[in-house]
Amino acid sequence: MGTADALASAPAPAQEAGMADPAAPAAARAPLLSEDRAARLAAEFGLKPEEYERARAILGRPPTLTELGLFSVMWSEHCSYKSSRVWLRELPTNAPWVIQGPGENAGVVDIGEGLAAVFKMESHNHPSFIEPYQGAATGVGGILRDVFTMGARPVANLNALRFGSPDNPRTKRIIDGVVRGIGGYGNCVGVPTVGGEVNFHPAYDGNPLVNAMTVGIAPASRIFTAKATGAGNPVVYVGSKTGRDGIHGATMASAEFSADSEEKRPTVQIGDPFTEKLLIEACLELMETDAIVAIQDMGAAGLTSSSVEMAGKGGMGIELVLDDVPQREAGMTAYEMMLSESQERMLMVLHPGREAEAERIFRKWELDFAVIGHLTETGRIVVRHKGAVEADIPLAPLESEAPLYRRPTAETPKQPVLHPASVPDRAGIEAALLTLLACPDLCSRRWIWDQYDSMVGGQTARRPGAADAAVVRVEGHDRALALTTDVTPRYCQADPETGGAQAVAEAWRNITAVGARPLAITDNMNFGNPERPEIMGQFAGCIRGMAAACKALDFPVVSGNVSLYNETRDAADGPPRAILPTPAIGGVGVLEDVRQAVGLALPPFLDLVVVGETRGWLGQSLWLREVAGREEGAPPPVDLSEERRNGDFVRAQILAGNALACHDVSDGGLLVAVAEMTMPLGIGATLLPTPGGLPEHAFWFGEDQARYVLAVPDAASLLEAARAAGVPAHRLGRCNDVGLLILGGERSISVQRLRDAHEATLPALMGEA
Repeated sequence: MGTADALASAPAPAQEAGMADPAAPAAARAPLLSEDRAARLAAEFGLKPEEYERARAILGRPPTLTELGLFSVMWSEHCSYKSSRVWLRELPTNAPWVIQGPGENAGVVDIGEGLAAVFKMESHNHPSFIEPYQGAATGVGGILRDVFTMGARPVANLNALRFGSPDNPRTKRIIDGVVRGIGGYGNCVGVPTVGGEVNFHPAYDGNPLVNAMTVGIAPASRIFTAKATGAGNPVVYVGSKTGRDGIHGATMASAEFSADSEEKRPTVQIGDPFTEKLLIEACLELMETDAIVAIQDMGAAGLTSSSVEMAGKGGMGIELVLDDVPQREAGMTAYEMMLSESQERMLMVLHPGREAEAERIFRKWELDFAVIGHLTETGRIVVRHKGAVEADIPLAPLESEAPLYRRPTAETPKQPVLHPASVPDRAGIEAALLTLLACPDLCSRRWIWDQYDSMVGGQTARRPGAADAAVVRVEGHDRALALTTDVTPRYCQADPETGGAQAVAEAWRNITAVGARPLAITDNMNFGNPERPEIMGQFAGCIRGMAAACKALDFPVVSGNVSLYNETRDAADGPPRAILPTPAIGGVGVLEDVRQAVGLALPPFLDLVVVGETRGWLGQSLWLREVAGREEGAPPPVDLSEERRNGDFVRAQILAGNALACHDVSDGGLLVAVAEMTMPLGIGATLLPTPGGLPEHAFWFGEDQARYVLAVPDAASLLEAARAAGVPAHRLGRCNDVGLLILGGERSISVQRLRDAHEATLPALMGEA
């Protein structure tokens, strides 16, 4: 029996046993659940038996239905991070430029000239599997609210998407819905979608990943938080009306899927980007005044999480009167209103006497406005509806004392190192290059990004596909932000610690490759069931690698999200299938002068130089998987001192005007990187013969880290500078104007043929070839 059926079949409140609470008059409190009923519902709501007993002990009595709902969502994995908090504490979060680290709606870093970048990444994985369009759309809407809640105007959206095998019949439907949902919401709300990544693997067949990131700009001296203070201060609800959509969405996001997941469709929220646009403008207008004490998005767990977190962070109590909540459906109960995840809603605490001023602003923007409660000094949340107390709970256990687990971990077995000579090349270099450029993980994403408005707002300086990181100008200034999302899950699967470090390092490289100074990251930790030691071992290993990379690269974590239980059972009694460990990294950097940014497109008649050491690492490479048909071996090692040294050198060369194009070397290796540089403008490249000591296929397709390809006017002077800096570099070849990629003298392939292979895959997959 599902939760909705269980509630529907429950006896009327007056028939529940154990109704009376001797501490309160019978008419003043909502009915208490019977012991059996409470325990049964707690299990359906996702609480373990011991968690329910702890909640009951906190109350000193059985709960009401609303109280049980509050405990279940606030103690869900999605809201409390009860399996991950112990590990997240290992991540570095501070730097001189960090204004706000983890713990608020979004992270904040100083970008100079009195400005701050506000950003966060968050998942909407489970909803996007159940209902791809609305799941993705409301993921975008939710992350936008996290950013403008802090007082920032959103200026850019990015995403990190993972889909199942292209051969799976379900994949096409999910891709179509997710891409339309992201584009539909972002385009309508008027925030450009400027970057992201898309990959495919059968591990995501039953559980796609939709990670949405938003970046905003705010005055560094005017950052808003959710810390509510001031007993008696009014609590104000603004935005859209509350409906029954999304109830128990946070609980659903904290459970693995099964074959009946389609039945969870009612837990997916419905978004309205036009209302979101009005909400952005109304909130930013009110933020120009000094009326706001605290503000919080009604995200996961809706009114429950926003009220509990605001009061809890300020050490206050809060009292809500739900009769005053704007409602779009008749007969809503307190339980439904507190757990609804209807979109485009915010909760605020105002200074006394400022209600009328705030209401005028929100009414002008045609949004609902209602005073629904006030702060107290009790340290409790009290919820009233129709004259009855529906909930009366101490806040601390809900907000900051949720269960905390240090779950058992099992280390991922180390895979052997593959020697390049042990993997013969049976395809040939030209055929392998065409195969790689056409494979789902490397093919052109144009079919996707053409559905996104990347230029709305007029500040996008580097569009999707034009550079390793998106570049967005700060309006009215010369400076710009560089933005990226990155992770290589197959590396994380083979060696979580190395994979975690590589994800951070690649984000740092992509920002560096446009000439920007990396500032900070947000993370989105997507993993399977943490109650399985091998999954928790993956999580812990990735955290260790990320922490080491963040420290070595001065690239702290300032916000993030954890999404666990990303598993699916094909049948109720079947084994769970987890996704690949996917710690997605969203990176932000700054350019003091947007005119110094470079892209990856090759200009003609320049020398090509590769910075960094090429060792021919084929373990876990795309060449190994797509061409040799093998998924094995240790992933390429990550030398963080080498990453720092090489990246700092490359950035200095770009800012000095010595490099006119730059591309980091990652998936597919060196020849793929060069091919990707030739295709935007059709400029060819004549490459020198490979140096001795490595098989040719290992040299061109190995995925050694800390490497960049630079297009420079004078290779000799750059190589001399590299020698002086102790950075390995060598001349790779020269750009040509004949539209050919020429390998070692006689072999060649036209850039147009490369482009045709690169562009065909996604349209063919989506039936538009």
